[in-house]
Amino acid sequence: MENQNLAYLETLLDLLSEGKFIEGMETFFADDVEIREVGQAPKRGRDHCIAVEKDLLEGVSEFIQYTAHSKGAGGDTTFYEATMEFKTKDGQHVIQNQAVVTTWQNGKIVNERYYHNNI
Repeated sequence: MENQNLAYLETLLDLLSEGKFIEGMETFFADDVEIREVGQAPKRGRDHCIAVEKDLLEGVSEFIQYTAHSKGAGGDTTFYEATMEFKTKDGQHVIQNQAVVTTWQNGKIVNERYYHNNI
């Protein structure tokens, strides 16, 4: 199953590298997904998580990159490090490094944790 989950992750990372965040979520999030970011309350449910992401993306004026630097898998878990870079409508240039740990079931993401910082 590790290899299959890594293949799912590769497909997801391809979408993210093209700035297709919503498509990635629609394709891979389970209905009952739970997303956690450091210091924030968890977001639960596919539709809710997609709605929150759409709101966030409304503030983006230019997508520059989403690049995965390393990745791996163990059991039902995948993980990767990435750099995301974009510009906001209010003029900020954001470069964010993050590590993402994902739990998969039947080809869908059921839990995801983001650990990140802006540089």
